[in-house]
Amino acid sequence: MVKPAGRPAFADQGISERKEGHMPRSRLWALIALVGALAAGVIVAGCGGDDDEGVDTGDIETLKSGVLTVGSDIPFPPFEQGDPPDYEGFDIDVINEIADRLELEIEIVDMPFDVVLAGGKGRYDAAIAATTIKPGRENKVDFSDPYFEASQGLLVPAGGDVASIGDLGSDSVIGAQDGTTGETYAEENTEAEVRPFPEIDDAYTALANGQVDAVLNDLPSVATAVDANPDLEVVETFATEELYGILFPEESDPLREAVNDALQDMKDDGTLEEIFREWFDEEISESLLEATHEPS
Repeated sequence: MVKPAGRPAFADQGISERKEGHMPRSRLWALIALVGALAAGVIVAGCGGDDDEGVDTGDIETLKSGVLTVGSDIPFPPFEQGDPPDYEGFDIDVINEIADRLELEIEIVDMPFDVVLAGGKGRYDAAIAATTIKPGRENKVDFSDPYFEASQGLLVPAGGDVASIGDLGSDSVIGAQDGTTGETYAEENTEAEVRPFPEIDDAYTALANGQVDAVLNDLPSVATAVDANPDLEVVETFATEELYGILFPEESDPLREAVNDALQDMKDDGTLEEIFREWFDEEISESLLEATHEPS
């Protein structure tokens, strides 16, 4: 017998796939093709997510919906300076870029440095204020991964008798900003009286007016002071290898992790180095690009 064209061989045996509770082969193969296509789509979508430069912000909660409220101690050039709301500086550029990557608006709030170190007392989601990561500070705040590596510099009147920190004896007075690593370094490495000031600009003014013999502070800051006042000079630097971090109130892990992700993207794609070069006209260190920090 010649079988009709296009019919399955078992049709003549009086057996139907439908009767046996099975799906016809044509529909079965169509379904298999559809499932395969859907699976391929899922795989492609998953792979595409690996290349997505966005940061997962789903678990972030901020004081104001859609806004990242940032605390800072202003002025501290070249990191933060200017008048509200037109602040500028290295720190300002870094935190603005991070907020953009988190798809958040940004509001910067000027506050004293001791309030920044205390966690903002409910006034900020995060803070950026040229702040060195130190274990003792993590009793009240958590830090992001590092975004800047700093040293200390000794600022004195130009052409004076002080050529190094060793020239400052017990009858000398060193100015420093209250609560900073410059204050700590001066206390630990000299016999001089260390006079704290609430703002670093107050210390620079005191030095220019002869009220203190020197000022010890972060190197970029004292270098900027020389640019503003050529009667001052930096006579010695100290490679303290301090690392700055962004601060968060404790229990802010989702936001801190999202900021770290954005910061790592900035390190990887060259954005952080670009901002660094704009403000400091030098290469960023490889050690900083690789540095991470886990809150204690």
